[in-house]
Amino acid sequence: MIFALSLMPLMGVTGLAVDFARATLLRNRLQVAADAAALASIAVKSPAALEAQKMAGDGVVAAGEADGRQIFYSNLNAADRAAVTSVTVKVEKVGNRLRSEVNFGVDSQTSLLAIFGQNSSSMKGRSAGEYMLAQFVDFHILIDNTPSMGVGATAADIAILEAKTGCAFACHDLSNANNAYKKAKSFGANMRIDVVRMAVKKLTETAGDNMEVDNQFRMGVYTFGDTALTMGLKTIISPTSDMKKVRDEANAVDLMSIPFNGFNNDQTTDFYSTLDKMEGKLTAAGDGNSSETPQKILFLVSDGVNDGFVPLTGCTKKLTGTRCQAPIDVAQSICKKIKAKGIKIAALYTTYLPLPSNGWYNDWIKPFQAELGAKMQECASPGLYYEVSPTEGIDDAMNALFKKSLRTVQLSS
Repeated sequence: MIFALSLMPLMGVTGLAVDFARATLLRNRLQVAADAAALASIAVKSPAALEAQKMAGDGVVAAGEADGRQIFYSNLNAADRAAVTSVTVKVEKVGNRLRSEVNFGVDSQTSLLAIFGQNSSSMKGRSAGEYMLAQFVDFHILIDNTPSMGVGATAADIAILEAKTGCAFACHDLSNANNAYKKAKSFGANMRIDVVRMAVKKLTETAGDNMEVDNQFRMGVYTFGDTALTMGLKTIISPTSDMKKVRDEANAVDLMSIPFNGFNNDQTTDFYSTLDKMEGKLTAAGDGNSSETPQKILFLVSDGVNDGFVPLTGCTKKLTGTRCQAPIDVAQSICKKIKAKGIKIAALYTTYLPLPSNGWYNDWIKPFQAELGAKMQECASPGLYYEVSPTEGIDDAMNALFKKSLRTVQLSS
């Protein structure tokens, strides 16, 4: 009699345990599906992400709801789909973030508990995700291609140039058909301008590989001019997202030529007028939320030596008449004015290697050679200064910049 009286409660407890375990497993499977929907519905190049990139302001992203529901159900088998009583997906753009929320309801059918009139148990679940939309960035690359960039790129290249031509610099002197620059090319010596050219090509490859959406990155390339006769800011290619085209155009960047040795008293690296023209070309940076309002970064790629006309009171180092050879003078340069527009400056310093056997270097450059990198760093925005050597490349510079553009999808709750 005692056993008979206790049988019904025991069956109830057993049924509760069995049905609870079954319901928990079902809810877990639905939770996995909800997590997948919350993430995938706002992922890179998802319909919602692509639609959000075109939105002028905040709001619900309609493409995300249908896509999220489809993802949710595609992760369930037929029996689990039949158990779902409700599912809602909301995808919303808030600032430069996509936020998703998936809510679901499910009825788990009971077995032993049905004896007691409990045919099903209802449960709810929720998942949410957040994704930082791709930042749109315009990269403006100003390449110092002035004669000093014709120095040998490495100590070995300098030794070759000195042995073959008697000078560490491969001057592109148009008055001499067999000038040092052509000789350097013929026996395979690399010059600083070659290192810079390779660095720019690497930047286009990195940008192309990391582009999440169309037109996310655009790139423009500029130099100090083709020849000393017409020196001044020259646009090699205006900003475009066609990285192959940028790479092809940049590949043609070469050392500035001079009409004859000693032309214009060798004053051919005018940072101030060139940067001033660059500043005039650049409009204020945007928030990076769309291709119409991109963030902007100016890459200044140089050995850091200004060599141009400066009034008697304007040179930070000793003058040769009115010729000023000195590190870039941040106090007089336009760096601050460019940064005031919200534009970041990434200064890539192409290491000025010592030339101990060169009299000009010993007299004029050696006294301040150790300051060159520091002055370039002063011009740069915080954290965006890099020293580029031929053996190291600019991979670290690429990664640091692109980490600020790339975002990952992660669960927020």
